[in-house]
Amino acid sequence: MEKGLTYSGPEPAHTAAYLQRPLLEELGPLSGKTLLDIGCGNGALSASLAGRGAQVVGIDLSPSGITIAREKYPELEWSVMSAYDDLKSRLSREFDLVVCLEIIEHLFDPRLFLRRAFDVLRPGGSLVLSTPYHGYLKNVALALSGRLDAHFTVLGDGGHIKFFSRRTLQTLLEETGFADLRFRGAGRLPFLWKSMVVSARRPNSQA
Repeated sequence: MEKGLTYSGPEPAHTAAYLQRPLLEELGPLSGKTLLDIGCGNGALSASLAGRGAQVVGIDLSPSGITIAREKYPELEWSVMSAYDDLKSRLSREFDLVVCLEIIEHLFDPRLFLRRAFDVLRPGGSLVLSTPYHGYLKNVALALSGRLDAHFTVLGDGGHIKFFSRRTLQTLLEETGFADLRFRGAGRLPFLWKSMVVSARRPNSQA
């Protein structure tokens, strides 16, 4: 697994502890960068990244989440918006970085989401996203422990509707046009990770 850039500064507030370091290492230096946080929730992560010098815009489908973000961090830009929206057109700009943590597994159409993220990035810009990790050894461990049904339950309302392995997520990213993919496991022991963090770059030019 490729190692990302190192970062020794403070970690974002209210981000799952096991995601903090790989996120910051994949983002690299933020000073002067424009950054779009898709699925920003109450804005805590967006504000933390803005505190490191990024020019941050946060979007979320939840009006209540955006209301909280606007009240707590009025200096930043917030919008109620779907991950499926034409983000480049609606926001009237491109970004150096797009961040999306633990969102893609909730989407019926992850291909459309990735196309929207690709389009809103400037050429050479990067997407950093995370999603729960699923792989052969983890699935075997879940089956042997008797937790497979509980992990993949269909009995609750909402929740995860897509379960990505490295291979399936790589396939979608490459289909969309992303290049220079870097995957990192996050949380737990290797190959039993809770999540994977992936960074992917929009090429400077299209073939």
